[in-house]
Amino acid sequence: MSRTVSSWILSSARNSIVLQGKGRLYSIRIPNRNKIKWKLVLSKTRLYPAGSCSLDNTFSLKKAFRHTSTEEEHFSFQLSPSQINDVLRAGELSHKILYLNGKNANSVLRFESNQLASNTPIEDRRSAATCLQTKGMMFGVFDGHAGSACAQAVSERLLHYIAVSLMSRQTLEEIELAVECMKPVLPILQWHKHPNDVEYREITSQYFENLRVYWQHLLDLDTEPGFSLEEAMICAFKRLDSDISLEVQAPQENELMRNIALQVAFSGATACVAHIDGVHLHVANTGDCRAILGVHEEDGTWSTLPLTRDHNAFDEFEIRRLKREHPRSEEKTLFVNDRLLGILMPSRAFGDVQLKWSKELQHSILENSCDVEALNIYQYVPPNYHTPPYLTAEPEVTYHKLRSKDKFLVIASDGLWEMLSNEKVVNLVAGHLTELNVQKPQLAFEKPVNLGYMHSLLLQRKNRGIASLDQNIATHLIRHAIGSNEYGEVDQEKLAAMLTLPEDLARMYRDDITVTVVYFNSETIENYYRNN
Repeated sequence: MSRTVSSWILSSARNSIVLQGKGRLYSIRIPNRNKIKWKLVLSKTRLYPAGSCSLDNTFSLKKAFRHTSTEEEHFSFQLSPSQINDVLRAGELSHKILYLNGKNANSVLRFESNQLASNTPIEDRRSAATCLQTKGMMFGVFDGHAGSACAQAVSERLLHYIAVSLMSRQTLEEIELAVECMKPVLPILQWHKHPNDVEYREITSQYFENLRVYWQHLLDLDTEPGFSLEEAMICAFKRLDSDISLEVQAPQENELMRNIALQVAFSGATACVAHIDGVHLHVANTGDCRAILGVHEEDGTWSTLPLTRDHNAFDEFEIRRLKREHPRSEEKTLFVNDRLLGILMPSRAFGDVQLKWSKELQHSILENSCDVEALNIYQYVPPNYHTPPYLTAEPEVTYHKLRSKDKFLVIASDGLWEMLSNEKVVNLVAGHLTELNVQKPQLAFEKPVNLGYMHSLLLQRKNRGIASLDQNIATHLIRHAIGSNEYGEVDQEKLAAMLTLPEDLARMYRDDITVTVVYFNSETIENYYRNN
């Protein structure tokens, strides 16, 4: 990005030139001679109620680097390479599967993840966990809109709902008995979290009680719970969304918990969750997050295998589904300006009760609440709102049997896919793998080994650029997503400009980005087929 282009970005913002927007906040631009203003139709973007934690200083750009407004007098796009790296690497998370007795029987070798905020604070969330009472690992990416409250709740709760859905009757009975006797409960998940990941600790007990009601419901069924994985994921998604809706309708004396329930229900989140057990991969998707496989073909080339499809106005299946569910008289108003009812980009999501409840129920809940404006919740019913619900959290589940040539899985929020194609992402990950393998330190040394020889080796490594290479592949993808020029190369000036865009402008150029890359253990997968 040249200085001319950098200057144009700033001047265009100050002069209210219409720029191409990214993402899908409920928003309408109101031109103003001096400033860019955004009127949020359904909710402002304050995400946390009083007394709860915030991500303001976690994954969003440090205030020393990022401008808060295009109206600042001394505005600069300049960042040093080390400052760029500090920002890009702040949300890095990685985990390698431990070897037992010198072997790793898990088909997951390791995973790497990262986030970069556009919104302040970030509205995306992510989850990763190992199932302790059933088999497998789960990875989730959650893209919030109209605030992060719903994405936060779903990221904390959904994997538990899936794990409970997969448990045997015996295990559920043991857990229920432990709760009744006030004994320690068997742990359900082992979480793999970033140190700065936040939780709604004030409401954890209520979340647990509602999870308990769910497993009690499973125990009340006449048959052994024993869902298939596809059934378990669908049931868990739908049940959690139902609980989110019911929690805000239930009487609640605790004002803080009531406020959180309101913010969760009246914001929204899309979700993509992968469950990996041996060679069995299931991906459940609601909305426009995306999951793809990187496949290393026999001829040495790389190919892409999509595991999800975006649920939005550009998907013919979604258009037909909604038309089937609503009267013919509404066909022309279901999607307006490529948005559901002219409001929302994704056609499936958690929360967003404004597009699920009747007008009467919405009015009743908000009328009996405290100051909803203080919670940044607006009473708004879109035009042509006649036959709700228009939105569902029911996921589409894809099954894939892993092969030795399936090398990695990428799950990411739409902030990545708006910038990079599926094929580009796979090529970047594949290229990064090759570079890391080439640049591994040599284990064989010339003898005798002296300081001069060691110094020579270090210089060779430095000259090959290992010092500047992102060790975390998710960071590598984010760097390319926001910093690539028309030739596919990272432009340092463009990268600095994209990272320092002020809060009132950043959302017009890029969305929050969350990426998780899961690497598969080819040896374990090969052994499975060899033994079967």
